[in-house]
Amino acid sequence: MKKLIFLVIIIIIAFLSVLYWFNRKNSLSPVVYSTEKPFHTTIIKKSIASGKVVPLEEVEVKPQISGIISKIYVEAGNKVKKGDLIASVRVIPNIQTLNSAMGRLKTAKLQEENLKLTFERSSNLYEKGVISKQEFDSAEVNYKTAEQNVKNYENDLEIIQKGFSQNTEESTNTNIAATISGTILDIPVKEGLQVIESNTFNAGTTIAVIADLSKMIFEGTVDESEVGKLKNNTELDISLGAVDKTKFPGRLIFIAPKGSESGGSVQFKIKAQITLDENIFIRSGYSANAEIILEKKENALAIKESLLQFDKHGDAPFLEIKTGNQIFEKRNVELGISDGINIEIVNGITINDEIKVWNKTKEEDYKFKK
Repeated sequence: MKKLIFLVIIIIIAFLSVLYWFNRKNSLSPVVYSTEKPFHTTIIKKSIASGKVVPLEEVEVKPQISGIISKIYVEAGNKVKKGDLIASVRVIPNIQTLNSAMGRLKTAKLQEENLKLTFERSSNLYEKGVISKQEFDSAEVNYKTAEQNVKNYENDLEIIQKGFSQNTEESTNTNIAATISGTILDIPVKEGLQVIESNTFNAGTTIAVIADLSKMIFEGTVDESEVGKLKNNTELDISLGAVDKTKFPGRLIFIAPKGSESGGSVQFKIKAQITLDENIFIRSGYSANAEIILEKKENALAIKESLLQFDKHGDAPFLEIKTGNQIFEKRNVELGISDGINIEIVNGITINDEIKVWNKTKEEDYKFKK
């Protein structure tokens, strides 16, 4: 008996709950959807490439002789002209090389003295008619050759000891001069530091880095999905992190033929020439972003991208077009380019169609969030 009473109570409660639900649903006002019309506009699809601004020409100045930095005449930020003195090097000769040079000079002097005696004897004999003119000329040539060898070995020894020779007309190798005109970007050495000469087997120690800051380029990377749409001479806008509210026009001059993997995607290096403002000083290494126009459509039939809906089964895009009072029909559309806000509709609607705003925020939701 108790079980029967309990069951009847449960049925009554369930019946009252259903009545309350129906009453609540009927008391709600019907949903009224607003509509928007398509419009004609210019749509620009852009790509953002991140990178930095660097000089077009950047030169590392290296010594032509090994030694110790004795004096530095410039500092980072100074402007120099080609040929200006940057630093001087004091030569510390290698003992083995020095001994070898001194030995060669002694040997050459002994040969010179011997050939000098031979030449003097030949000269006396030639005057007496004992030897021929050919033998005399040969002795003279040998003596003069030995004399020149002594001078050469003396110059070599002086170069090893001092880094230069007084008998040469060229500028001394111990003076490091600027190879181009520009601004000193960096002096990575200090006075007293040992430096190594630049040669076939060694890049040498960098004394200074010089660049012309009036000629700058943008270096950045783009994703493989966008690199195929880029072409040389494409115009772009470059914004610098250190310069607010200013964009510099640029022109694409290089697209790398080979990419490199970074963060799971393949990135391609690009370079762009920048047109600078003479009133703004740009430093080498500023971080920068470049806006590259990939596609542009003028007077395109477009809608707000938020109006699009997608089929759950095939992800096909469609719109709901008004056919009567709060009556809408589903219509598939063909899409064009998008700028993230507006999207081009290639086929499926006309300029006079009214499109359902299906995802409009409800007033009560707005009040709740607020």
